[in-house]
Amino acid sequence: MAGLSIHLDHARKIPLATQIYSAIREGIENGRLASGSRLPSWQNLAAQLGVSRGTVRVAYGRLVAEQFALGLGPAGTRVAARQLRFSMSDRSREEPLLPELFYDFGIAPRVFQMGVPSQDAFPFKLWSRLLVRETRGAAALPVTYPDPRGDPQLRKEIAAYLGLARGIRCDSSQVIVTGGFSGALGLVIQGLQLGTKGAWIEDPCFPLTRTALNLAGMLVTAVPVDAEGLDVIAGVRAAAGASLAVVTAGQQAPLGVTMSLSRRLALLAWARRNDAWIVEDDYLSELQLTGRVAPALASLDHGGRVLHVGSFSKTISPSLRLGFLVVPPELSRRFGELVACLAPAPAAAVQRAVAEFLRQGHYFRHLCRMKRLYATRRESLLNCLKDAASASMKVQSTGGLAVAILLPDTMSDLDIASRALQLGMAPTPLSPWYMQPSRRQGLLLGVTNLNERRLKADCRRLLELVR
Repeated sequence: MAGLSIHLDHARKIPLATQIYSAIREGIENGRLASGSRLPSWQNLAAQLGVSRGTVRVAYGRLVAEQFALGLGPAGTRVAARQLRFSMSDRSREEPLLPELFYDFGIAPRVFQMGVPSQDAFPFKLWSRLLVRETRGAAALPVTYPDPRGDPQLRKEIAAYLGLARGIRCDSSQVIVTGGFSGALGLVIQGLQLGTKGAWIEDPCFPLTRTALNLAGMLVTAVPVDAEGLDVIAGVRAAAGASLAVVTAGQQAPLGVTMSLSRRLALLAWARRNDAWIVEDDYLSELQLTGRVAPALASLDHGGRVLHVGSFSKTISPSLRLGFLVVPPELSRRFGELVACLAPAPAAAVQRAVAEFLRQGHYFRHLCRMKRLYATRRESLLNCLKDAASASMKVQSTGGLAVAILLPDTMSDLDIASRALQLGMAPTPLSPWYMQPSRRQGLLLGVTNLNERRLKADCRRLLELVR
């Protein structure tokens, strides 16, 4: 049989007829046996393989029954016409998802990478112990559907944490556990039934937010950000009738400024006048490295216009895919029905482990340690950059977990970031965060995963690329 050799293993527990069938079927699917080609007769193949004719007859009968072959009587048995199964090498390589945001999934953080917590300072032993215990506990739970809004204990702990750390007075009935920030944003778009209405976003802003709103069909307006945060007057001037505003009031992403009290009050007043909604993306929670963290925007909301979104991605791990959404009391039932039908909360074991991490006080202690560590690493990075940067670069602290290098408009931050990635570094280009044509060129350097022993060398290599 040209193009195919069959090797039988008599020691295996798999019947010989099944081994013959599998070998011929694989040859047909891979194209080594072309459509219409004739298979050996039962007698000839049996003689070649040293088996009985009945064994070959069983294999051929199965191939014919499953339409891999045609039994033509005196004309023999031939391969049926069928579409070839492509091997992985024949397929085109999968396109990367949002390359301006994500690198290769599932690998350890690279130096200067943003959006991920410290790999070397996380309490893995403690977390592993909690996770194993709660996984066992979850396995013993009744075989029934869990609460789609999230584990009741976790929702209770989140509500308590928000009251202490972010000044938000809420009940656990208002808290919905989500699949990270993106899961919460999807719920907001669906739950508020915004359709193709207008939305304000900060300029610059997190590219995923802009992409998500565009995919939802909303009319997105970029509102400039200055030293006081989102310019509400500019937003009213550009799109007064918008139905939604997405803001990072605590620490603007990526510039790190805190929205002033006057701007917060103006934004809330705009939402009340226009029957509009505000999504507060509190992506860093209280993880502010200098000064006292400002209360959440939702703590000032007495009209039920703010939906507060938080996440454990920056504080514990993005691999959890765990976030939460706090909705006004009058929206609790609607959003509860929405998640029950379309987006129930993630796995119970992970939720229960995070609940214990919060309940036992580990979360607060972990955040305190991370603040000190990140502040030290940011200071070291700033010192290295200031010593080696040229006059054409402006180095500034963003107030968050990154340091920015602002570049002349003649440079391409996308090109520099791409070349840095080939050297094992992952600075984030600043220009994709802008929506307006006059995009600022720059690099955002995450401080969470710096190695201080290699920091000078890493800075030197990056600045050589910039030059």
